[in-house]
Amino acid sequence: MAHQPIEQQKWEGKASANLIGTTADQVWLLCGDFLGIHKWLRGIDTCELAEGVPGQPGCVRYVSSTMIPTDGSDEAKFSWAKEKLLSIDTIQRCITYEVIESNIGFNSYVATIKVVSEDQGGSKIEWSYVVDPIKGWKFEDFVSFIDFFVHSMAKSIEETLEVEASK
Repeated sequence: MAHQPIEQQKWEGKASANLIGTTADQVWLLCGDFLGIHKWLRGIDTCELAEGVPGQPGCVRYVSSTMIPTDGSDEAKFSWAKEKLLSIDTIQRCITYEVIESNIGFNSYVATIKVVSEDQGGSKIEWSYVVDPIKGWKFEDFVSFIDFFVHSMAKSIEETLEVEASK
């Protein structure tokens, strides 16, 4: 009897972060700019149009970052990805993209970022994702990574908006 390969189930999840005193419209101005992530997210060195029409579904951005080693080594790590914009909804403040090529091990990664209004003029970023299991990672570690990333992203947005407000 021939063995059938067992299909690995996709990893799915959602993380969110609240932004106090920052409206959803303010946050969306940053998150909704598919080619502007390097302007406000620390650690992103480059974000540029690789193909297509800027801000339109189907366009592809190239993003890269250089990570300073934390393990005591002298070698910085260079990461890059090509990400395709699948949809953008300015009314719902929602954007969906897919990593189509990278050197970070993500295969079939699709993320949706939604910015929603909260009470007292605050907002919340909701990040949902579906990804094939990543070689060398445990699901729990990936969940922690995404949660850390979303909270770091929220902090970076708050800091960017504070700087802009003080100008």
